[in-house]
Amino acid sequence: MKSAFNDIIYEKRGIYGVLHVIILLLSLFLIVVISVDTFKNIPFMTQGSYLKIQFWICMFFIADFVLEFFLSKRKLYYLQTHFIFLIVSIPYLNIISYYGIEFSPEITYFLRFIPLARSGYALAIVVGWLSSNKASGLFVSYLTMLLATVYFSSLIFFVIEHKVNPQVTGYDDALWWAFMDVTTVGSNIYAVTPTGRILSVLLAALGMMMFPIFTVYVTSLVQNANKRKNELYNEDNTSQPEAAKQTASEPAEGEKITS
Repeated sequence: MKSAFNDIIYEKRGIYGVLHVIILLLSLFLIVVISVDTFKNIPFMTQGSYLKIQFWICMFFIADFVLEFFLSKRKLYYLQTHFIFLIVSIPYLNIISYYGIEFSPEITYFLRFIPLARSGYALAIVVGWLSSNKASGLFVSYLTMLLATVYFSSLIFFVIEHKVNPQVTGYDDALWWAFMDVTTVGSNIYAVTPTGRILSVLLAALGMMMFPIFTVYVTSLVQNANKRKNELYNEDNTSQPEAAKQTASEPAEGEKITS
């Protein structure tokens, strides 16, 4: 028996649904690998297995772009609106490793997250398919991306700050900093590196942009609930006069006997 999820992915969306789900799964795998390497302080640039895994995942992202480009009826429009996804799918780490290009550890670590930008688009599409209405789908997509940004920022902040910042003794400090910063409340942990300060500003700006969306979503829910309540009330008021007219038009039992 097919589930509702299978119906959405296979029957309604065809190959596009399958590709976007695979992209999400591969992105989740990359997130797990990046997290494990970060917590264990593993030098990923010396790991041939990790570079191979990311290379083939990026190759799949590029193949997905090429396939959707050829299947698109408006190829020029697709190229204009999706070209950024081709840029973020390039395996930059493999290119750097192959040519022996040297960057700072912070920049090299940041490059690991670039392919994950491709998953944000797939996430928004899949959530939109699974949501009952557009407002809920948009809200869930924004909320998921916000949490993902907070998590990635905390990882980067932990890597670049824990060696030079005495306030960051563990990953929990970085996670606390990220959540408090995105709420614009602030925490007792201050960035001491230029990258950490830039992340502080970006997270605060993202929080100021994202949290009003939550307010708008809740307001929309309340307005829709009031609208449905008023519609039910109007239907009841309309049905009552009609019932009264029908009752008045029927002759009384005594009148029937007299006639």
